[in-house]
Amino acid sequence: MTTGDPEAFVVPESLAGERVDRAVAMVTGWSRAEVQAVADRGEIEVEGRVVAKSRKLAAGERVEVHGRPTVAAPPGPEPVPVDVVYEDADVIVVLKPAGLVVHPGAGHDHGTLVHGLLARYPELGSVGAPDRPGIVHRLDRETSGLMVVARSETAYDALVDALAAREVTREYDALVWGHPENPRGVVDAPIGRSITRRTRMAVRTEGKEARTVYEVEEWFGQPEAARLRCRLETGRTHQIRVHLSAIGHPVVGDGAYGGRREGIDLDRPFLHAERLAFAHPATGEPVEFRSPLPPELDEVLERLRA
Repeated sequence: MTTGDPEAFVVPESLAGERVDRAVAMVTGWSRAEVQAVADRGEIEVEGRVVAKSRKLAAGERVEVHGRPTVAAPPGPEPVPVDVVYEDADVIVVLKPAGLVVHPGAGHDHGTLVHGLLARYPELGSVGAPDRPGIVHRLDRETSGLMVVARSETAYDALVDALAAREVTREYDALVWGHPENPRGVVDAPIGRSITRRTRMAVRTEGKEARTVYEVEEWFGQPEAARLRCRLETGRTHQIRVHLSAIGHPVVGDGAYGGRREGIDLDRPFLHAERLAFAHPATGEPVEFRSPLPPELDEVLERLRA
């Protein structure tokens, strides 16, 4: 293998077809989790371009690693209730309530979904990134609904690859202000960190690609609102909330993106991950899960229908 510094190398035939994180881990001696943390910060380039950790390499490509790993201390088990919809040796499907943070982060060192999962499934500690074991996708704190968690390293890799290839179906139930001009549509607009408010996201030309497909399921007149089914084609932070706000129809109850208004009393965004479908990472068989609206959202619809 041709190498320069330990953090730069040319991909040999023996690593052709490998994911970036696997190849870099083999070359540097870092753990997969450490490499993934560096990739998540945008510090790995292939042929001069920043790439995702799941990107497959070709022989002869030059890989440059510009950062070093700084992995947070792994969380421990805590008695956080976890509503498990399905489990087997490879995957766990959970129903996350609104108000529960998925994994530790700034201001949330304890009491997350991950802490509860580790108490129930201690083997998760060795799956994926140490600071967010088993987690392959997330839901916002105030969004409820279905999530799949990887229980084995093989399942973790397969689910991450499936998400990157847009082979996982994630559909959401949303209530928005106003009536969209078209009953069906696609919001295709890049999303990046807001310049003015760093805790929020915004549509930005230099952001990451983001696509949300929506279809109106119900119209309401007093106040004017619409119930949408939204499907993620990408998975950016706050994606549905940002996209719907950008087209002038913010999610009802979403104070961060203009959705908290008089007429509908709701102290959380009306956004629920209702359907989750994917190929099982061990068997390849299609699996699908659905979740009804939680009572506080269902009650809002009943009042509007009345």
